[in-house]
Amino acid sequence: MNNKYSLPKDGGLITNAVPRDITHRYEKIMTSVFPSEYNGVNYVADMIVKAIKIHNENHLSNAVYDENQPFILGLTTGNTPIGLYLELVRRHKAGEVSFKNVAVYSLDEFYPIKASEQQSRNFRIHEEFINHIDILPENVHLLDGTIPADKITDYCTSYNNATRKIDLMIIGVGEDGQIGFNEPGSYPKSRTRLVQLTHNTRKVQADAFFGLENTPKMAITMGIGNIMQADKIVLMAWGENKANVIQKVVEGEVNKMIPASYLQGHANIEVVIDENAAQLLTREQTPWLIGPCRWTPKFIRKAVVWLCGVVKKPILKLTYKDYIENSLGELLEQGTSYDQINIKVFNDLQHTITGWPGGKPNADDSTRPVPSTPAQKRVLIFSPHPDDDVISMGGTFIRLVQQGHDVHVAYETSGNVAVHDDVVLQNIDTARELGFGNRFHEVEKIIASKKKGQPEPRALLDLKGSIRRAEARAAVRSFGLNPDTNAHFLNLPFYETGGIKKGQLTEKDINIIVELLREVKPHQIYAAGDLADPHGTHRTAMEAVLGALEVVKDDEWLKECHLWLYRGAWMEWDLGMVDMAVPLSPDELIMKRHAIYRHLSQKDIMPFPGSDPREFWQRAEERTQNTARLYDQLGMAEYQAIEVFVRMF
Repeated sequence: MNNKYSLPKDGGLITNAVPRDITHRYEKIMTSVFPSEYNGVNYVADMIVKAIKIHNENHLSNAVYDENQPFILGLTTGNTPIGLYLELVRRHKAGEVSFKNVAVYSLDEFYPIKASEQQSRNFRIHEEFINHIDILPENVHLLDGTIPADKITDYCTSYNNATRKIDLMIIGVGEDGQIGFNEPGSYPKSRTRLVQLTHNTRKVQADAFFGLENTPKMAITMGIGNIMQADKIVLMAWGENKANVIQKVVEGEVNKMIPASYLQGHANIEVVIDENAAQLLTREQTPWLIGPCRWTPKFIRKAVVWLCGVVKKPILKLTYKDYIENSLGELLEQGTSYDQINIKVFNDLQHTITGWPGGKPNADDSTRPVPSTPAQKRVLIFSPHPDDDVISMGGTFIRLVQQGHDVHVAYETSGNVAVHDDVVLQNIDTARELGFGNRFHEVEKIIASKKKGQPEPRALLDLKGSIRRAEARAAVRSFGLNPDTNAHFLNLPFYETGGIKKGQLTEKDINIIVELLREVKPHQIYAAGDLADPHGTHRTAMEAVLGALEVVKDDEWLKECHLWLYRGAWMEWDLGMVDMAVPLSPDELIMKRHAIYRHLSQKDIMPFPGSDPREFWQRAEERTQNTARLYDQLGMAEYQAIEVFVRMF
């Protein structure tokens, strides 16, 4: 199931009114932007299928037929091409394309690593693509991570010779600008070689290897010179976590510290991305710098908030000169003076602020984000992991409970792989000390039976899932929610692989959510609207919610229901998008912190903390306090912290 989640577009550049050259004038590489990964994947799949068919037609019409001239396809691995491989496999099974006359070459591989290890590029490309198509075994050329060290140089030379003629190269890009394992500082004419991985790259890969200590320090990769030899290159990127590097690659200068920027020198390259990865490109971030725009109220707010940041002024202090000098003259031509625009945007933003996320009873709700009726609402909060609810919207969660609404929380996954083995032993030891049985040595043996890089034993995962459920129950109990009746642990099957790599979303997952929706019949739904990796747990969990809502779309209760999106611990909504802002007092911020504290297994010794060294409660507080500062800088009242939401419907 490919990912289709995207936010509704509100205003922006009128592309059909601007010549293509002007739309792309800030871009140094041809870039195609699609609403979602699903749309982008179909575009690239069309390109590949068409290229294979043209090659075969030209080949067969050749007077001298050479059966040893297949179409040469260069392939990357990782999360970026997962959707593409799914689509190509689907088309193959539907009889739309054959790979019998296609040869594939892989871009990179860890070293040393066996092809049978689940983390190897070799394993993944077979599992996700090769095993499901009719490609001939002799046409599969994947880098070998088991070559003896004394033979690596000769092996790389041989691979260089074999990859001189690549018809189409499909690649992704790392957050530091890597292509393959060509790290920052790579030489533009580099060839296939053994490379030392940077500490940051190893940290990014550490989740898949169950810890940095298990992550290879080296890799074999095609060089930038190999990649640049391809007849055509397609670079794909999905999700907002790629937005920063895409902006540098597409609009920045060629820089050896951003290896993908060398691609600007290729004569036939296209970048294919979704709107989330494109969000920092000029045509998405500040389209008024390019051409005429459709000026909706939200888009006007986006422009004015941007202008405030540029000139360092609150909204009501913006002047006519500020608008003119910063390319917003077209906005002033819409028939409203600058001071009236200031007032409208100020009021618009102020009306997003509410202390009543479930609606204020018996109040005029004409300018409030939430209707006042019914006074007591049924609320359903979806939390991808057992702590995302309190980390991301804990203050609002607490407020909804305290204001008397019937609040339910649904934990979509068990979060079991994110519990450290030591935490399991500590909990088992506590049970032993309390006299509830001695299973300490039994659990020690289970932990000792773990195999490097393999899914954890089910018995151990069950214990870890139990720990996380108990923590989630304690968290909601801390502010008055009854976990026995109002906390639901869904354990969606896509997550329960026992490893870091998750399964595909299926109807089984969606039907579990459908059942809960029809049981609760909520007036409000809150879900994690993260825009990063489309194949990460948060995005897959969001797809599950949207899939379930599609199933129940004709249910009567849904007509009075609204879907609110919150963000994760790292990112926040742009204020130009916000529909509801819930301010938190100092005491409420402390209550939220205490709820986060109940998730003890995620404190201090998380196995997969990411690159941010702060604990989750620190990330959450600093994010919401920064949002409050932004509101204050725009001229709103000063609050301790603010949680913000976007309404999807």
